[in-house]
Amino acid sequence: QVQLAESGGGLVQAGDSLRLSCVASTRTFSTNIMGWFRQAPGKEREFVAGISWSGTGSNYADSVKGRFTISRDNAKNTVYLLMNSLTPEDTAVYYCAAAPLGAHDYAYWGQGTQVTVSS
Repeated sequence: QVQLAESGGGLVQAGDSLRLSCVASTRTFSTNIMGWFRQAPGKEREFVAGISWSGTGSNYADSVKGRFTISRDNAKNTVYLLMNSLTPEDTAVYYCAAAPLGAHDYAYWGQGTQVTVSS
C-alpha cells in the first residue's frame, strides 16, 4: 500500500508560478512511476505529467508542455510539479499518483490539492 500526500496548492494570479509536492509513504518509491493529474470543475480527470522511476524520462500533456516541469527526489520519496505561467484554465484539483513496478496503470492516488488561478 502506498499513501500519497500532496501539498503546495493555493490561490495565485495568472502568470504566477507554483510548485506542488507529493510525499509517498513507501520504501519502494524509487521503483514507482509517478504522475500528476488534475480535475477541473465539471470536467473529467486528465493526465498532466509523468516521470520514470529514475527521473530520466518524463512526458506531459500538450496543454502544459513548456510550462510545467515534473521532477522527483527518490531520497526524499517526493515528486514535484513546477508550474509556470499559470492561466485560469489551469484551475483544478491536482492529484499525485503512483504506478508500482509491474503495474499497468496508476494504482495509488493522493487526496488532491486545489490550485486556483485568478485572471
